[in-house]
Amino acid sequence: MLVLSVDSSSNAASVAIISEDKLIGEITLNDKKQHSVLLMSLIDELLKSNNLTIKDIDGYVISKGPGSFTGLRIGMATIKGLAMGTKKPCISISTLDGLAYNVNTFSGIICPIMDALRGNVYTCLFKSQKGKLEKLIDYSVLSVDELKTKLEELNEEVIFIGDGCDKFKDFFKENLENCNFAPNHCNFARASALGELGINLLKEGLSEDINTFAPLYLRKSQAEREYDKKMGLE
Repeated sequence: MLVLSVDSSSNAASVAIISEDKLIGEITLNDKKQHSVLLMSLIDELLKSNNLTIKDIDGYVISKGPGSFTGLRIGMATIKGLAMGTKKPCISISTLDGLAYNVNTFSGIICPIMDALRGNVYTCLFKSQKGKLEKLIDYSVLSVDELKTKLEELNEEVIFIGDGCDKFKDFFKENLENCNFAPNHCNFARASALGELGINLLKEGLSEDINTFAPLYLRKSQAEREYDKKMGLE
């Protein structure tokens, strides 16, 4: 089984092709170009570099977020179009799961953090059980103070991973004991990690309904917040 996996939830764009037993190829760019410009060209380049065509792909995996509202919509639209055109199944995986899977051999708490602005992060807490991720809390938007309190209550060694590390590393170092930080190369939701998680679901016969599945936003967009404020709904 060959799976094409895409992550477009952050500034980085990542595409990968994996089989059931190995990574065929992966391209990750972090140059802040629009995903609408990058994604299809990266997919085409990756296929050609491995002497493949889209007809060789048996299924698709896409990051469902949280993350960039625009990036998520572009990524989902791209994969929905490919899945519909080739009549192949697709599955969506949370960006937070993909990040956690980058360090799934860590024995303590795995805490992906993505910057959600205004001192907040998108996060979820995981423990790795024989290589499989077990959620300790659901996907959330928390202030860094709220997250610190939850981690203090659990009182275990923790590793932070994700683009939120750049912004909040000093805060957690100063305010939390037993904290570790993943290497910089792990702080992107790699398409290969998402693909490895997704291929197992596709093998089990699971897939998304192309007409109904949607990004996991966790919070309203800026336009929605401004509208609510204007209408006195906040």
